Amino acid sequence: MILITGATGFLGRHLVPRLVQLGHSLRAVVRPSSDTQFLQAQGVELAYADDITDVAAIRQACAGCEQIIHAAGLFRFWGERDEFWRTNVEGTTAVLQACKAAAKQHPIQRFIHISSIAVVGKPPTNRPIDETTPCNPLEPYQQSKLEAEKRVLATHKNDGLPTIILRPGAFYGPWGRYAFNRLFFEEPLKGWRIKVDNGRHITFPVFVPDVVQGVELALRNGRSGETYNICGESLEHNRVNAIVNELAGIGNWRLNFPTWMVLLLARTWTALSKYTEREPFYPINMAPYVFQDWHVSYQKAANALGFQPTPFAEGARQTLEWYWQQGLLKKRR
Repeated sequence: MILITGATGFLGRHLVPRLVQLGHSLRAVVRPSSDTQFLQAQGVELAYADDITDVAAIRQACAGCEQIIHAAGLFRFWGERDEFWRTNVEGTTAVLQACKAAAKQHPIQRFIHISSIAVVGKPPTNRPIDETTPCNPLEPYQQSKLEAEKRVLATHKNDGLPTIILRPGAFYGPWGRYAFNRLFFEEPLKGWRIKVDNGRHITFPVFVPDVVQGVELALRNGRSGETYNICGESLEHNRVNAIVNELAGIGNWRLNFPTWMVLLLARTWTALSKYTEREPFYPINMAPYVFQDWHVSYQKAANALGFQPTPFAEGARQTLEWYWQQGLLKKRR
């Protein structure tokens, strides 16, 4: 039996069907208010918890599970530090405590923690990001995810819990409407044709089914105590735009905005959000992802796990097909 947290999220939409297809029995931790129709249709057993920090409820959910996939987390470009800390740090701590308690009755073979390459914060300029790159998180989400990693590794070292950390890149794919999907698929197809710094910065996309591949390989081949980058090829913004343009049948024209102008707009929008209580169109916490060059190496995962990412053109094609099938974007040709 595999226990999954975050099963109703973007990753869960892809992970659950694949694990079911492989013949695994699944149990998912869900809130009583969650829409669980998708999970029930997949035959997933449900374990209810009012909050991811509810140790008692999660301990009960862990009972009889040999493997744990902790995918629950809060990712936004906007929000208070306490929100990220509660979900990403306190939530992870609660799941770890529940697993340690449950392991006394039934051994846990693997605890797979879904983190993020973003914990690096400021990428180095002279080498690709690998698993040994020093982490200097710049904003609350990154800080909370790095702290969660530290607690996972501490539990492995001090309590012997067999943990594996997966660090995915920037998610994109079917069932996504935020971050990379919004910036590189939705906005241009809705006519918002812009680029920043002439499109020369480097981004680090990962097709969500490839994150599923990473989880599947980690369950089978992952080594306890190790961290693995799960990412596709790092690409210049111009290259991403060109591939999406070609697949979607839209023009290559983009209006260029310099860094200073976008940052000014982002700071203004973010300041106003304190009064509107709505996420700004471009929050200032998006800046590290857009204005830095994320050259990422997934070589460790390739060598140790057998990981092979989907070419971006294929992942983008499947993503656009999903948008068109859902009627969320209009097909141009």
